[in-house]
Amino acid sequence: MTEHSCARAAVFSAGSWGTAVAKILADAGTAVIMHARRVEIADGINTTHRNLGYFPDMGLPETLTATTDPVAALEDADFLVLSIPAQSLRASLAVWAPHIGRDTVIVSLMKGIERDTNLRASEVITEVAGIPARRVAVLSGPNLAREVMAEQPTAATIACSDEAAAIRFQRACHTSYFRPYTSTDVAGCELGGALKNVIALAVGISVGMGLGQNAQAMLITRGLAETTRLATAMGAQPATLAGLAGLGDLVATCSSPLSRNRTFGTYLGQGLSVEEATVATRQTTEGVKSAQALLGLAHAHGTDMPITDVVTALLNGTVTLEQATAALMQRPPKPER
Repeated sequence: MTEHSCARAAVFSAGSWGTAVAKILADAGTAVIMHARRVEIADGINTTHRNLGYFPDMGLPETLTATTDPVAALEDADFLVLSIPAQSLRASLAVWAPHIGRDTVIVSLMKGIERDTNLRASEVITEVAGIPARRVAVLSGPNLAREVMAEQPTAATIACSDEAAAIRFQRACHTSYFRPYTSTDVAGCELGGALKNVIALAVGISVGMGLGQNAQAMLITRGLAETTRLATAMGAQPATLAGLAGLGDLVATCSSPLSRNRTFGTYLGQGLSVEEATVATRQTTEGVKSAQALLGLAHAHGTDMPITDVVTALLNGTVTLEQATAALMQRPPKPER
C-alpha cells in the first residue's frame, strides 16, 4: 500500500460502483464525501455506514460521509469522481459545473457513449464543464463492485493526458486490495470499457440460449478483436486493449454473473423482451444504452464490428435470437485478424 493520501474527493453518485470507489478512496486515506440523490441513502451512509440501497449487508469506512447537496460535496474537492449513467451526464454536469473548483480533476467511472453525439464521457465532460482535457481522467478495469466491496484483490488503469494528474489520483486510491496503474491513453480506456459491455450482452445472450463455453470463448475473443479494431482506428494504443481496461475488463464482465450487462443479455437469451429484461435487471445497463452509438462510431471509422452489429439489431427488434446467431455463424470465412 502507498502512503495515505491527503486529498479530498467528491463521489457523484451513490450507486454500486460509485460506492465501491468511495470505499477504495476512503481506505486509501483520502477524505471522501458522496453525493446521493436520495435522502435515505445519504442518511444510511452517515448513520449506519452502509449503502442501504445497494450494499445493505456490507459496511463502509466510518470516515466516509454523504450528502444530498452537490455544492457542499464539491467544496474544496481535489477530485470529482463521476459514476452516473452516461446518458444523464450532460444534463447533470451542466448543473454541477459552476461549482467545480478551478483545479479539480474530474475522474470518470462511466463506461458508455452518449447516444445523440457518439461522444465519449471525457469528451462530454470537457465540452460541458469547459475544462481542458488534462483535468479529465478515466478509471477502468476488471472491477466488479461487490468483489471490491469485499476487498477482493483487483487492479485498474487510470488514464489522463496529464500523467501527473493520473499519478495524483493513483496515490489517492491505492490500497492493499486495489492496485491502480497509470496511462495516457484516455480513448483506449474509455472505448475498451464501453465496448466490453456490448460483448458481455452477447455472451449473456449465449448463456441464456443454453450455448456452451466454446461459444462464450468465441464471443470474448472475437469481441476483443472488434474492440481493438475500432479503438485503434480512433487513436487508441493496442497495448491498452490488451491490458486491464481492455482484455481484463472484458473477461470480468463477460464471465461473471455479477455483471449487469451479462445478466441483461442472459434474460434476452431466455426470451425476455428488452423492456422485461430492463425491469428484471433493475440497474442501468450501459451496453444497452450505448450499442447504437458504438455502431455509429464503427460506421464513421469504416470498422467491421459484426457482434456489435448483431447485438444492436437484436436490441432494436430487427432480428430474432435465431437470426442473430445465424448472422454471426454464417458470415463468410476469412483469415483471423
